Amino acid sequence: MRVNILQHTPNEGPGSIVDWAESRGHEVYTYHPYQFGYLPTAEQTDMLVILGGPMSPNDDLLWIKQERALIKELLAQDKPIFGACFGAQQIAKTLGATIKKAAVKEVGWEPVHLETTVIPNVPAELLALHWHEEMFELPEGSQLLFSTKYHRNQGFVIGHRVIGLQFHFEPKANNVREMVTNDFPYIRGSVLGQTADDILGQVVPAENKQVMFDLLDYITN
Repeated sequence: MRVNILQHTPNEGPGSIVDWAESRGHEVYTYHPYQFGYLPTAEQTDMLVILGGPMSPNDDLLWIKQERALIKELLAQDKPIFGACFGAQQIAKTLGATIKKAAVKEVGWEPVHLETTVIPNVPAELLALHWHEEMFELPEGSQLLFSTKYHRNQGFVIGHRVIGLQFHFEPKANNVREMVTNDFPYIRGSVLGQTADDILGQVVPAENKQVMFDLLDYITN
């Protein structure tokens, strides 16, 4: 299977998603549309992964609109799609949901709570990395998957093919260091009240990688 990854900033890479793809024997192709402007076609895509980034789906940029056109095609073809942060917002907006600035900014480690048991083996509570201040409405036809203390709509699942998460399960320790090292000013003003050292001092929970694998298995099996 060809897994096409859309990466939107150098410091938010796919992390354990690549580990999952390699362990399942899939080929990974990574695109950087914000820099080069290229996207795969639907025909070239067996699975799409849309990562986070500092931009908004509401920005008037051609490549952002082209991404949503691709998402729309893949939804119609019932191909698996996973979105993290900006990626989840892109899926939601493609389906007509509103993306807006959240009441509070979440940056740092915060527990997420499972809202449905439709996906097997996912724990009721997990510690996840948050790096956002926009939020999505639940898209039509979706089911709420995760919530937090501050924002109810933290994740959704659509049927057996689409998952969007507002937060991040995919970063490994080196990914967290890269995010904090390059984007530490963004931490300021977060309701979580954590410093760069606080975020770096938190060991990435081992179960996050397993849950990432379980979510991706769910939409590809």
